[in-house]
Amino acid sequence: MKKALITGINGMDGSYLADLLLEKGYKVYGLERRTSSKNRVNTSHLEGRITFVKGDLADQNSLARVLRESDPDEVYSLGAQSFVGESWNTPEQTGDVTGIGVLRLLEAIREYGKKIKFYQASTSEMFGKMENFANEDTKFHPRSPYGVAKLYGHWITINYKESYDMFNVSGILFNHESERRGIEFVTRKITDGVAQIYHGKKDIITLGNLDAKRDWGYAPDYVEAMWLMLQNDKPESYVIATGIIHTIGDFLDVAFQNIGVTNWEKHVVQDPAFMRPADVQYLAGDSSRARRELGWEPKVNFDEMIERMVKNDINLHEE
Repeated sequence: MKKALITGINGMDGSYLADLLLEKGYKVYGLERRTSSKNRVNTSHLEGRITFVKGDLADQNSLARVLRESDPDEVYSLGAQSFVGESWNTPEQTGDVTGIGVLRLLEAIREYGKKIKFYQASTSEMFGKMENFANEDTKFHPRSPYGVAKLYGHWITINYKESYDMFNVSGILFNHESERRGIEFVTRKITDGVAQIYHGKKDIITLGNLDAKRDWGYAPDYVEAMWLMLQNDKPESYVIATGIIHTIGDFLDVAFQNIGVTNWEKHVVQDPAFMRPADVQYLAGDSSRARRELGWEPKVNFDEMIERMVKNDINLHEE
C-alpha cells in the first residue's frame, strides 16, 4: 500500500486529492495546523478514513516529525496562504508560508533520507502579466505577493531536484473551482450570492473587477493531474488548463441562468474596495504537453461546473 502525505488537506484541492488517493488504495495522511477549533468543512467525510497529523509549514521540526510519523512515498505540497487578495494584507506571512514553507518541507524530506516523490502546487498566478496562452516555457511575471511567493516555491522545488537528485515536480495549475471552494474566492462568492438571491435572502452581490479573463476548470479533474505527474518515470512539470477563456461576466451569466435570471446587472454592484493594487487581467493556459504525455483531459466543462456550484449552494441555504 502506497502512503501519501498531503499538506493543505482541509482545502479544496487537498480534500479532493485525498478522495482520489483513497480510491486508488493509498493510505493518506493529512497535515493540519493545531487550532482551537477544527476546520474540516471539506474533510469531515474523511474522518476515520485518513490520518490527520499536526504540523505547521512555518515550523520545520514539526514537518520532520510528520515525515517520521507518516513515512510517505509521495508528498503533495498544497498548503499555503492561497487567497490572492489577502496576500496584499499579509505579504510577509504569505511569503513565509507559501514560499519558505516549501523550502522547509523540501529540507525536511532531504534530511529524512528516503526517496520520496514530491509534488509542488504551483500556479498560473506566477505568469501574472501575460497576453497569450502560457505553456511550460512562458516567462513568469507575478503581479501579487501570492504569485511571488509561489514562484519562490516553484523554483526551490526545481533547485532541490537538480541539486539533490530528488523526484520533484510542479503542477502549474490554472484557475479551478468546485463546490468546496472557500467562500472568500470570487467564484464561490458569486454562486453563494446567487443561491441567496434565489432564496430571497439578499438582492445584491458586491464584486470588484468584472472584466478579468480566466481559464477555469473543475478541481477534481485537476487533482487527477497532480497524481499523474508523480506516476511518471521522470520528474517533469506541467501546465494544467482547459485552454478556454471566460470573463467574470461570463461566470455571472451562467450562474444566474441557473436560477432563471437573464439580467444579472441589477443584482451586481462593483466596489473599488475589491479592486487589487496590481490585478491580472488575463490568464489562459496551454496544457497540450500534459494531454500528450500524461493522457490528461478535463472532463467537466465551464457551464456544468458552475451548475454544480450553484445547486450545492442553493441546497446549503435551504431552511
